[in-house]
Amino acid sequence: MPPLTDPERLQAYENALSNWSFTGYIKFDLTEQSRRWVRRELGIKLTKLGQLMHEYIKTGGEIDEVRETRAEWSGEHEYHYDLRFSVDGVPAYVETRLNFRPPFRPDEPWILVVNVHAL
Repeated sequence: MPPLTDPERLQAYENALSNWSFTGYIKFDLTEQSRRWVRRELGIKLTKLGQLMHEYIKTGGEIDEVRETRAEWSGEHEYHYDLRFSVDGVPAYVETRLNFRPPFRPDEPWILVVNVHAL
């Protein structure tokens, strides 16, 4: 998967993650199956997942930018963004959507987590 390299989108994504501890910057719209997987396999709350996403990126982790081709989403979102990292040795895939409008303004972008499962 190609990494997110667009400077403005990257800045927006990183800004949203840097605000993980504040309400409204990382939101979750997960199926019950994804929520159960996070609880059962990762053993953490969703707020902790947001913190771990931030730490992953802060330490050089890669954000994959994937052109959205699924019919139900392609009209609303040009891309989705994937993170792949381990939580206490458990490999996890986190699919997200970036919500931001250019030009970049600090503290306006936010991220919607739409899927979490095993790699």
